[in-house]
Amino acid sequence: MTEPKDFSLSCPVPAGDGGQILMAHGGGGKVMADLIEKVFMPAFDSAALRERHDASVVTVEGTRLAFTTDSFVVHPLFFPGGDIGSLAVNGTVNDLAMAGAKPMFLSAGFILEEGLPIETLSRVAASMGAAAKAAGVQFVTGDTKVVDRGKGDGVYVNTAGIGLVEGSVDVAPRRVRPGDAVIVSGDLGRHGMAVMALRESLEFQSAIESDCAPLWTPVEALLKGGIDIHCLRDLTRGGLSAALNEIAAAAKVNVRVEEAAIPVREDVRAACEILGLDPLYAANEGRFVAFVPKVQAEKAVAILRAQPVSQGACRIGEISDTPGSFVTLRTALGADRALDLLSGEQMPRIC
Repeated sequence: MTEPKDFSLSCPVPAGDGGQILMAHGGGGKVMADLIEKVFMPAFDSAALRERHDASVVTVEGTRLAFTTDSFVVHPLFFPGGDIGSLAVNGTVNDLAMAGAKPMFLSAGFILEEGLPIETLSRVAASMGAAAKAAGVQFVTGDTKVVDRGKGDGVYVNTAGIGLVEGSVDVAPRRVRPGDAVIVSGDLGRHGMAVMALRESLEFQSAIESDCAPLWTPVEALLKGGIDIHCLRDLTRGGLSAALNEIAAAAKVNVRVEEAAIPVREDVRAACEILGLDPLYAANEGRFVAFVPKVQAEKAVAILRAQPVSQGACRIGEISDTPGSFVTLRTALGADRALDLLSGEQMPRIC
């Protein structure tokens, strides 16, 4: 590994008195959760928002639709295994899939910085078009704004998506219950390490590429296979830890997971150790956690492993029957420790 110049990491514990927006407010940790609770929920409170899901499901004249929106500020714009364009498409269709919805339509909003090369924007747009085609969705509307040079960092992308929830499908945090099995769809941490390696000019012996990919296909396979999916959550900002803590808080359950069962590639684990990071908090863009009845866990894992994007799926824990709303990790040494949210994030602007 070559020695990086001016290497720096974002401290997970933010400074400040709480009176200003910090980078940590976008990190998927405790500080962001506090911002949502104190600012956004009082202003925008609705039954759909109180579901605390990746996408809200609404009924329009008897048809159930899932609706979601997301913004992408990743730096750099292009990274091994993806770019801001493919990330924007996959991130949005995956939020729809996590609600059990078939992704159908997308919007795209661009905030462009004066001076951005047209060639760069063309690459991003082409990547978005290719990713949409691969995910089976269409762009149907969009918007473009330009800001002064030096005030936009190239390009920011906002996407919104609409998906169809068919039949009696009901995938939501409130359905998680004691005895559910916890399953992850594959190895963790590759997206975060791919972006970090490029951002900090690090070179590792093996190439680490982002896992950025659409996730509706494995979710659809679970539904068609008769799996009673209680909840799904994609493992983006804050990684596996953030997702488990969000579900534990929303469903008011205790989650127990086994460190030895959680799949992390050796090159990703080594990179995290070198950088002092924890792969359980690293962002992913092609992985999700599923909560299913214990009796269906083995079948669910087999179905997921039959799909290329989730062939590394495995069961990592279960929902305990003890009261509370927290996450416990059984370490490789056999000790239990709390797997809590970070105050901020290990690395900002990862998506």
